[in-house]
Amino acid sequence: MDIRFYNTLTNREEPFEPLEPNKVTMYSCGPTVYDFVHVGNFKSFLFSDLLRRFLACAGYDVHQVMNITDVGHMTDDDVADATGEDKMAVATRKLKEAKKSGDLPDDAIADPDDPYQVAQYFTQAFIEDACALGMKVAQGYPNNMPHATQHVDAMKALIQKLIDKDHAYVADDGVVYFSVQSFSDYGRLSGNTLDHLIEGSGGRITSEHQAVKRHPADFFLWKPDETHIMKWDSPWGAGYPGWHIECSAMAMALLEKEVIDIHTGGEDNIFPHHECEIAQSCSATGHSEFARYWIHPRFLMVDGEKMSKSKGNFYTARDVLEGRVTGRAVHPSVLRFELIKTHYRTQTNFTQKGIQDSANVVRRFTEFGQRVSESAGHQAADVGNDHPVVQAFLGALANDMNISAALAVMHMWIGKEVEDPKEALGVFLKLDSVLGIANLDADEESTDDGDVAGLCKQIDDARIAKDYATADRLRDELVARGYEVRSSANGTVAQQKLA
Repeated sequence: MDIRFYNTLTNREEPFEPLEPNKVTMYSCGPTVYDFVHVGNFKSFLFSDLLRRFLACAGYDVHQVMNITDVGHMTDDDVADATGEDKMAVATRKLKEAKKSGDLPDDAIADPDDPYQVAQYFTQAFIEDACALGMKVAQGYPNNMPHATQHVDAMKALIQKLIDKDHAYVADDGVVYFSVQSFSDYGRLSGNTLDHLIEGSGGRITSEHQAVKRHPADFFLWKPDETHIMKWDSPWGAGYPGWHIECSAMAMALLEKEVIDIHTGGEDNIFPHHECEIAQSCSATGHSEFARYWIHPRFLMVDGEKMSKSKGNFYTARDVLEGRVTGRAVHPSVLRFELIKTHYRTQTNFTQKGIQDSANVVRRFTEFGQRVSESAGHQAADVGNDHPVVQAFLGALANDMNISAALAVMHMWIGKEVEDPKEALGVFLKLDSVLGIANLDADEESTDDGDVAGLCKQIDDARIAKDYATADRLRDELVARGYEVRSSANGTVAQQKLA
């Protein structure tokens, strides 16, 4: 299969050729666990999951790693020098205030002053949300999801290697900096070359330590600070690592490669984070590249505007799933589909109408799968990637993850009459192994509420007896409990609402 991806590093589409035949190493920038994760972050995370699933379906053995950042991520992370306050310090303060005010349950976290407990609290919340949304890497947690705090020794070793190679230096204030002038390709990914980077440009290289730095764009690798909320001993004093060095160290440690195939992350990671990753990784290893393909999803807008807490349009995944956005709970499959249904290099607009449209698609797709599964006696034929429908679907995704074209194939196919249910079920399972939006284990009448099927039968009995008042009352009861109720000649069925 001819696969092509748009590579941010080269600003063009390129044929995908992994370093090893049929094997793919992929690193995806993950969450900073200082708060619940918002839908914009999940758009990026779910794209990496879609990419992983596509490559696996296409026949590759995919090894994906996604980090958990629990130290070193500063509030001003768009600045190359990463100034501001540690986000874990912000999180501990917020949780302490929430516990004091009663907004945080007493059993949620024992000590909100303990950054490790805070990190674990929000890590667990992220894993729960990510698993609900079908993220493969999260379903295997903690494997392939390293915590930065567990890999500090690897970071220190990488920093020492950079110092030994004269790519890093210890400044007069004790901070270890990477020397951007020592890496001639600095700026290749983002276009922020040293010729264009001047002090204060765009607020991106302003630092309180400019006087001790060799170049304004030099970024810190280790900062000694005895007062920091999380710190470790090092040859340069007790302190903490920079955000950028974490990903280089963890990617190489867990993927066991100095050069990897794919690196993903939101477009806001391009500079400074990914630019700095490339500089320090290549300088340490001597290779001309760190990742061969850099793939960046664009931002998620909310009702046409950038998410902002001040505008009241800042939504976490939990806000959406638990109904605090639309007024009613949204099924995880619906939110997943809403966040993957548009091309990753287009700016997506998150709206309530979009959620409802996604619910309709998920319902249609799932019901089709349920029908063919029942017709096939739940026995699927072994369908290969050369099947015309699967081939067209994967072929669309092979064109730089053209999800719109892939979904068009899906819609056209499920709109046709099924001739061979077992073959159709095999195709359905192939497509959903990539999309991850259907659950055939939950048929229309099986729910956690054991009496739902019984109530449906009572509705049918009441209709047969022409006791329409009772039928309506029972229907209203199910609707009030969050079910969609439909009656036909084949009887009454109830399904939980998707959105």
